[in-house]
Amino acid sequence: MISGSIKKMASRVSAQGKVSYQLNLADTSIEMNDLLGQKVSLNFDGTINCTNCSRVTKKSFSQGFCYPCFRKLAACDTCIMSPEKCHFHLGTCRDPEWAEQFCMQSHYVYLANSSGIKVGITRGDQLPTRWIDQGATQGRAIFSVQNRRMSGLVETLFKQEVADKTNWRNMLKGNADDLDLEFEQERLINLLGEGLDSLQSEFGIQSITDLSEQNQTHSFEYPVL
Repeated sequence: MISGSIKKMASRVSAQGKVSYQLNLADTSIEMNDLLGQKVSLNFDGTINCTNCSRVTKKSFSQGFCYPCFRKLAACDTCIMSPEKCHFHLGTCRDPEWAEQFCMQSHYVYLANSSGIKVGITRGDQLPTRWIDQGATQGRAIFSVQNRRMSGLVETLFKQEVADKTNWRNMLKGNADDLDLEFEQERLINLLGEGLDSLQSEFGIQSITDLSEQNQTHSFEYPVL
């Protein structure tokens, strides 16, 4: 038996798009794909530890934090879920040094096919991990933007036409039909071009880089019985 605090599974993707998962407990890494079709038992001992400070907490907040950390960390601020609400530029960030490393870096705006087409954002070093976390069968980066706030503003614009959340009920019914994400990218840019131009006028031409000529659509195959 292996014991330890459970965290989000790590994932890898092969050159052929096949996804594999690893569960890390204590100093042990378990290849979960090898356990398909076998019986696995998990026993919760009732202890919840904060993912930041490790203190025992009766309830976790914002994906694993104790309440004091939830209240003080920039990683738990409302702008994490709504990046367009970033207030770094106003001088009110909870932790500017952390934000420099996390938020003030280049981000991607992408289209993905999970339960259907959706728009999303992620840091420049988080693809294809972000697509796999969401169970997407296809993903395509459409813009590179200068920081997290800008990614949120572009995403908000695109939400006028496509969803920004995965319908997990539909996703669990099976893979969504393949989509032509390149076509969808061109269609949406044509529809929302005026809004994109407005953002570039306000924040500068280099704030948004169109990746239409540089990127490709990536496809993923998940381990299911």
